[in-house]
Amino acid sequence: MPGLGKTTLAKKVLHDPKIEYDFFTRAFIYVSQQFERTEVFLNILWSLGHLTKKAQNMPEEKLAEHVREQLKTRMYLIVMDDVWKIEDWDKLKVAFPNNKKRSRVLITTRNTSVAIYANPAVEPYHLDFLTFDASRELLRRKVFGENKCPEEVEQYEVHMVKKCDGLPLSIAVIAGILIKHRQIVRWWSRVADSVNDYISRDEKHIKDVIILSYNHLPYHLKPCFLYLGVFREDFEIPVWKLLRLWIAEGFVPQQRGLNLEDIAEEYLEELVDRNLVMVGQRRSNGQIKTCRVHDTLRDFCKEEGKEENIFHEIKKDDREILSSKSPTLDDCRRLCINANVMDYMSKKPSDAPVRSFLTSAKEETALDAEHVSLIPRAFKLLRVLEAKSLRFAVFPPDLCQLVLLKYISMSCKLDILPPAMSTLWSLQTLIVDTTARTLQIKSDIWKMPQLRHLHTNASTSLPCPTTPRCETLVNANLQTLSSISPQSCTKELFERTPKLKKLAICGKLAVLFRANGRSNVFESLCALDFLENLKLLNEYVSSPLKRLPQEHNFPRKLTMLTLSKTLLPWNQMSTLGKLANLEVLKLKINAFKGDRWRTESGGFQSLQFLHIGSTGLSSWDVAAADHLPVLKSLVLKHCPDLRRLPPSLGHISTLQLIDLSCTNPSVASSAKDIENLKLKQAQQKGNKSNRFMLLVYPPDHL
Repeated sequence: MPGLGKTTLAKKVLHDPKIEYDFFTRAFIYVSQQFERTEVFLNILWSLGHLTKKAQNMPEEKLAEHVREQLKTRMYLIVMDDVWKIEDWDKLKVAFPNNKKRSRVLITTRNTSVAIYANPAVEPYHLDFLTFDASRELLRRKVFGENKCPEEVEQYEVHMVKKCDGLPLSIAVIAGILIKHRQIVRWWSRVADSVNDYISRDEKHIKDVIILSYNHLPYHLKPCFLYLGVFREDFEIPVWKLLRLWIAEGFVPQQRGLNLEDIAEEYLEELVDRNLVMVGQRRSNGQIKTCRVHDTLRDFCKEEGKEENIFHEIKKDDREILSSKSPTLDDCRRLCINANVMDYMSKKPSDAPVRSFLTSAKEETALDAEHVSLIPRAFKLLRVLEAKSLRFAVFPPDLCQLVLLKYISMSCKLDILPPAMSTLWSLQTLIVDTTARTLQIKSDIWKMPQLRHLHTNASTSLPCPTTPRCETLVNANLQTLSSISPQSCTKELFERTPKLKKLAICGKLAVLFRANGRSNVFESLCALDFLENLKLLNEYVSSPLKRLPQEHNFPRKLTMLTLSKTLLPWNQMSTLGKLANLEVLKLKINAFKGDRWRTESGGFQSLQFLHIGSTGLSSWDVAAADHLPVLKSLVLKHCPDLRRLPPSLGHISTLQLIDLSCTNPSVASSAKDIENLKLKQAQQKGNKSNRFMLLVYPPDHL
């Protein structure tokens, strides 16, 4: 039975502090009805932090053995969510060794036979429907955040709780309808009247609750919600990509004085508040990083999306279309294909009014030179091309004729994007994932006035601005440049991107600085009043940075900073400590070198998240808690020389998490002392639960 809360309960078990303490190696894997064995194994490796190019290219059986080897020495807890059939479990169980370390695999399933087959010695835990009192408490906590309800709406509350008949999904969806107007009695009455008598425990009637919630959605949220159906069922949706797609599709209208991305993010938050979208992961600053929808809700999105012509999905068993010699989709505006893409494209569809072509297929499909132009030739009115799972051998020349394109996401083997792309004057988002180490964009992006986001995975060279500055106001839309080469970072570029919010510079960073340590680039960066996120990724370890610019050369609104392979001396941290608004600092591989870091009084007054990875640091001194006064999370990875954590960290009242991976056992011991101090502080204050969490890998370091 869907909607009973199997996934929710499994997640609560996985994230319980005691479980996290006992099982450092944990993973939550969505299996679902249609799954690829290879992808399940790769997702496990990703969760372990051991996903490599070599593993991605392994044959299926070799990959299963590789996962088994990775788990053999660990005490692990793996959740396999939504396993449908006995034969599915037979295909997957080979990857899980019985290593005599009290490891566990937790399975959720709708079929009791699967649970009994997986472990005949243990009675499966059957989730029952909620009692009336439990249902009432769930509704109250979803709507009001506590087990209380105003007297004037209690009669309507009782009516709705009875009609939901103990099904958690129904209660959560009803709560989502109520939450925005929870203090208005008339609204409770209206919703209660809408809860029909036929809502019951029967699986087919769950849809009626979803329809009720959908009908109460504001008009602007309906297409955004239905659009979630274009993603396959076991796919964690990257939020940054979802928001850009909503904007390109025209679901997010411009409002005076407001940023489109901020409006789209508010839409997502509202869908989460209405319990129609589940949060997957959150970023270090608390924003939603990934999301997904319940399978039952996703099925509704697909059915209603097709009915309202929001999108049309071509399935791998859609014989009517795939067997046609020349398939046509006369009324289809958005086409979604998540399997067997080439089976459809090889039919050479034509004259279709398709505005969006979307595929998030599990398998990558290589397009040789003969086939790269199949999509642009078939769909001449295309506005959105989401083709990350297709790898283009060469750039499709016909793509530049699609002047209505607003969004492009593509994988390729290219190191050059041609000048002809300048004709895509409507383009808002360009995402390029290439196998090349560097990428040169020869198209004049300054002639693409609507461009908002440029994402690449390679060090990207941009064309030099050539037009007079007085003509560049159109580039005020540009918010993201990631990742661009240091050579492209000129004063002229930053003068033409006044609204830039996110910037990643990747390459030989030493060229940005003069012999005296000053930098023209940073002198220009400080004029970017909207820049919030900066990444400095040095690819040349032989050319380390000697120093950072002075604090006044950093953008004043900078809240997130990432450094990698910069090999700076630790005394340069004093400069970063003076950045007034810095909340997130990620020091990746060899960002700093040296054996000692001593924080300074008054530094890092806004820092909430600190990540230190792969460093030779051996001594870290924090003289007092006011050196990092609002720190919430500390993550240390691969710091084998560090002898201990500063004891004063235990006196930072805001500290909630210490996450240690591959550090010295003495560091884990000092972290345990901090945990004990936090527990004592909580008891003295009368707090029943200690919010502090300590994670250590390997666990035997404790």
